[in-house]
Amino acid sequence: MDTSLDRIREKIADLESKIANLKIAERELLDLEKASARQAAKPQRPAAKVPVAKAKTAESADRPPQQTIGAAITEVLQQHGALSASAIAEQVVAAGKDINNRAISFALQAMKKRGLVKTANGEWSLKGRSKR
Repeated sequence: MDTSLDRIREKIADLESKIANLKIAERELLDLEKASARQAAKPQRPAAKVPVAKAKTAESADRPPQQTIGAAITEVLQQHGALSASAIAEQVVAAGKDINNRAISFALQAMKKRGLVKTANGEWSLKGRSKR
């Protein structure tokens, strides 16, 4: 039988998981904003991505690096083709990532602004790269 203390601990663990997902979404959006700012400043030449050094905490040292939401979306769209946002979220969750529909929607909009994905008839797909 669960005690009140056990239920509180479960809630805390759930909230910590949600916070971690929000931090991932925040990093993804910051990276997208930085990339957009670089593109706007130098439209003729693509800027090279510079890795950011991060201090490792005791908690983060034990965990493997997590895949970004954008990378998870790209992977799903490469495997399944055009899908609705909710279907993308289902596929991402089925792949074992604890990401909610809202985070997927925000990431899709940010990726659309960067020109990585497009939407037609309610379905999202990767933008084809032209050879110009």
